[in-house]
Amino acid sequence: MRDGEVLILKGEEISFLLADREKELIDLVRAAYEVHAGEDCSLPHSNFLRFPDSERNRIIALPAYLGGAFKIAGIKWISSFPGNFELGLDRASAVVILNSALTGRPEAILEGSIISAKRTAASAALAAHCLTGGKTVGRVGVIGCGVINFETVRMLLATIPELTRLLVFDLDPARAAQFGNKCAGVSKEIEVTVAQSVNEVLAGSSLISMATTAVRPHIYDLTPCVPGATILHTSLRDLSPEVILSCDNVVDDAGHVCRAQTSVHLAEQIVGHRNFIRCCLADILSGAAPARRDQNSVTIFSPFGLGVLDIALGKFTLDLAIKESKGLAVSSFLPDSWLQESKNGG
Repeated sequence: MRDGEVLILKGEEISFLLADREKELIDLVRAAYEVHAGEDCSLPHSNFLRFPDSERNRIIALPAYLGGAFKIAGIKWISSFPGNFELGLDRASAVVILNSALTGRPEAILEGSIISAKRTAASAALAAHCLTGGKTVGRVGVIGCGVINFETVRMLLATIPELTRLLVFDLDPARAAQFGNKCAGVSKEIEVTVAQSVNEVLAGSSLISMATTAVRPHIYDLTPCVPGATILHTSLRDLSPEVILSCDNVVDDAGHVCRAQTSVHLAEQIVGHRNFIRCCLADILSGAAPARRDQNSVTIFSPFGLGVLDIALGKFTLDLAIKESKGLAVSSFLPDSWLQESKNGG
């Protein structure tokens, strides 16, 4: 790219560039977590734009700078409108803007919902790899049959070779059936069963991924879970605070996840501290903390979703796009330098 150009990447181009790169994306997310843990980053709190007439709708700004080998700044601006399903639209839409860490000038504008879904799924798959402790996972439970869990299944299939069965549940049985068909299209060997309840999923799987649109807790009891189960609590608000307090808790960043009325935040408000959070995922990656508190407790991974992951995947996508000559380069996006104009008498 030439100085002053801004590259615009559409969703179909990003899908093409990131296709069949699940293992690479998981490694990339791991590297981003490690840089974040080393504090070579800047990660302000996410900013929520809410609407006075709707509890469910929101648009979130996630700014970040990530150092290390990345050296990129940027922001993800992502909306979540669950009612879009009724309009035949996806719940989430987003853009990612990448800025030069040297000049601050924008370098790229990327469709962001694909990047967001893949980084969320890669984070969940990385946590699953760490927290299951080498146990065989033949069947995965899925609660919430949307794009996040679909991408999570794809990431898990790429990293768990023995995975051949899914037990899925959604409040909309037709949506669950459609989800199963899509998963079967990813792997011909996968067997999908539609569960009739959340408890059936909890009882039938040692690894469970929750990605729903819930705005407040609706699961108050994990006694159906098998001993030593792992829950990827991606949607953050499914589990009651009492459930959180009774389990082994791992997060991505305690300061970020204890906000915005997440289940972990509600638990903090009850007890007045965060001691129930055992560690961050990066602590396990570095060996500073064990994978699990013990072999019988239910371990919950609650990732708030960090902006450093979005810009890491955004930078990876941008580099691929330049290599593959994808995207629209806009050379006139930025104005001419005001100082240069002044020198020229402008």
